[in-house]
Amino acid sequence: MVGSAKQMALKPVGVVHTKASDSQIKEEHREVEAVVEIFPEFEEALQGLDGYSHLFILSYLHKLRPDQIGPLKVKPKRATRRGFKLEELPTLGVFALDSPTRPNPIGLTLVRLVKRHGRKLFVAGIDLFDSTPVVDIKPYQPDYQVNKYTVPEWYLKLMDKRRHV
Repeated sequence: MVGSAKQMALKPVGVVHTKASDSQIKEEHREVEAVVEIFPEFEEALQGLDGYSHLFILSYLHKLRPDQIGPLKVKPKRATRRGFKLEELPTLGVFALDSPTRPNPIGLTLVRLVKRHGRKLFVAGIDLFDSTPVVDIKPYQPDYQVNKYTVPEWYLKLMDKRRHV
């Protein structure tokens, strides 16, 4: 990070390449495959990554509409795909949701690392659009796993078969 606490500058370390359309990503992101291309000046940062099964990809959500950046409360609209009407959905703080609407257009996604070939990471399960800038990568480690957790009552009411809202 460069800058003060009130102003930051992030430098992309790579970019997402996928043949999936934006609508496929929105609907089927658990199956979408992509290549995360790391820029040459960051290639040595990949040393030691081989052997991890999953990675966290932090990204800059470059396709957000201006009205999606800044709002602090939204409805979990993804639940409308499962038959809920918009007026039935609670209005919630964006920090309580996995919504693209954020104060800052930063994305976090967990992907399966299929293979690495040089600067290219072949991944599955991505929910990022083609050409999305990647700002960081972190490996999934066993101590991140949480066996006991709770979710709010509203989440339980909206949850689908995959246990996602």
